[in-house]
Amino acid sequence: MDKKKAIILIKKLRKDINYHNHKYYIENNPIISDFEFDKLLKELEQIEYNFPDLITPDSPTQRIGEKPIDHFETINHITPMLSLANTYNNKELRDFNNRLLKKFDRVSYVVEPKIDGIGAALVYENGLLVRGVTRGDGVKGDDITGNLKTIRSVPLKLDKIDIKFLEVRGEIFMSKSGFNNLNKNLLEKNEPTFANTRNATAGSIRQLNPKIVASRPLDIFVYQISYSDKIIETHEEALIILKKVGFKTNPLTKKVKDIEEAINFCEELEKIREDLDYNIDGAVLKIDSIEKQKILGSTTKNPRWAISFKFAAQQATTKLLKINIQVGRQGTLTPVAILDPVKIGGVTVSRATLHNFDEINRKDIKIGDIVLVERSGDVIPQIVKSIKEKRQENNKFFEIPKKCPICNTNVINESEEVAIRCPNKMCPARLKWRVKHFASRDAMDIEHLGFATIDKMIENNLISDISDIYFLALDDILSIEGFKEKSAQNLINSIEKSKNMTFERLIYGLGIRHVGKYSAQIISKSYSSINELINADEEDLKKIDGLGDKTANEIASFFSNDENINLIKRLIEVGVKTRKNQINKELPFKDKKFVFTGSLKSYSRTESSDIIKSKGGNILSSITKTTDYVIVGEKPGSKLEKAKNLGLKILNEEEFIMLIK
Repeated sequence: MDKKKAIILIKKLRKDINYHNHKYYIENNPIISDFEFDKLLKELEQIEYNFPDLITPDSPTQRIGEKPIDHFETINHITPMLSLANTYNNKELRDFNNRLLKKFDRVSYVVEPKIDGIGAALVYENGLLVRGVTRGDGVKGDDITGNLKTIRSVPLKLDKIDIKFLEVRGEIFMSKSGFNNLNKNLLEKNEPTFANTRNATAGSIRQLNPKIVASRPLDIFVYQISYSDKIIETHEEALIILKKVGFKTNPLTKKVKDIEEAINFCEELEKIREDLDYNIDGAVLKIDSIEKQKILGSTTKNPRWAISFKFAAQQATTKLLKINIQVGRQGTLTPVAILDPVKIGGVTVSRATLHNFDEINRKDIKIGDIVLVERSGDVIPQIVKSIKEKRQENNKFFEIPKKCPICNTNVINESEEVAIRCPNKMCPARLKWRVKHFASRDAMDIEHLGFATIDKMIENNLISDISDIYFLALDDILSIEGFKEKSAQNLINSIEKSKNMTFERLIYGLGIRHVGKYSAQIISKSYSSINELINADEEDLKKIDGLGDKTANEIASFFSNDENINLIKRLIEVGVKTRKNQINKELPFKDKKFVFTGSLKSYSRTESSDIIKSKGGNILSSITKTTDYVIVGEKPGSKLEKAKNLGLKILNEEEFIMLIK
């Protein structure tokens, strides 16, 4: 290829890649597969490799191209990044508004969620990202430009912008789901986990190696134009410009006419905070008029034209009463803190995770300590630290057990692992968790099979491994205390239905160490049946992109065990589907986006999602104007109202059933 042709092709590839990046990371609306996207990126990388003089700083290939640095340089902000004054109730918000009304006849606001993340300022010259700086002390911060470039929702080049010099402010954050996956991966690698999403964000964005930052699930919402060579009259107008040129802005941001409407919206945000996939700890009210903002100015610490409304506390202090040991499906012993019950964010918390025994030592936690407990959305409450100033002399260190608390087997601690494990495969606790995992919603989705029922099945010697579930008769279920004819039949029906779950769900449900939902998906793309997987060579497994050597080793080890092979044979014997479905060429829902709100009577959420995905559709967790269908069941949430406001297609359960049939 000559250079002239390379220039034309590079320009086209960059344009296409930036477009698809925007669709995926900003609009949450991908229109090509990950494989197709990677193909475009690799083609661009190859051409740039052949013509290195054509590489530019805004090329998509440069997002993780920088080498590790020794330290962060300190940079002065163009305008100070001030903190916000806080309010904690409606009266304080009204007082703030009344002070403004002494200066202005009326005040309208823009209200936005207060993201629990790390603030940053991004500078663009002629549309190109030239610098990114942390908030720091408000006057100066650390230059994190290389790390910011790894965040896919940060545009390297702005689209159709007529502003030559622009500074914007944003909040870098990590989603709850991303945080959970990150900690899970760190645990599997025996590396220290993060305490919360903010801690994980701060620890990630300050990595000296951009390649590590690129591996972390960071995101950003840009919320303000802090400097521009273009006159902008309102904050609402600024947000429209930001979105238009390619920034990710928060879709929940709302313009309101007065303080009462602002208060109502703050209350709405607080109600839905647990439903969001990112943490918010309050709302921010900003005067919409830029002219009024300038008139009010700032104190040395806070702008006078904006204020933060803080939601109910998500942290509290309480007493650590004792530490119990939980034994998981892989035999891992996990310490669980038993607390003096305390209200956090409107929920009573009496238990918290301690992750592992090293965590207890690292945080210097003793039984009887007063501890700081944090609850964050659907993340399990955890102990952040011990309040050592309140420690009593008789508080005791926790002794790591030498025997499994359930079956009394000597525990093992493999040298390269943090975890301490019970090696007894017949340990009742291990069996309970294995069955629970196999029956879980993301695996075989066996309804009505909870912990209490599994415990009774084990106590009554009805099950000794996973496959025994499928050999249970109605009389066996009726022999369990609490079951009647109808409830027993419901469980039998649910077990029978689970036989037809997808191949990837079966792989995940088997509970192979290090094989999560994502790994199961990768495996199911490479093998069409369980027999193929059983006969797979470990070296072939290692060649599968995205699987990893450790996971490949665990898969090979699992299927080299006669006990596990017998389990598979028994599952096949009872009719559990162990092959992939034939690919359906006709995909009536191809690229269609579905959102569910409320519960359906005829299908579980998992079943209905599987049906849609099998027909080419996509399941989204939040509503946007590009959503094709909103399926409404019993007790719908706030998504229904948003769908109505956007004029989206809304289907009740009966209409949904007609659609999928």
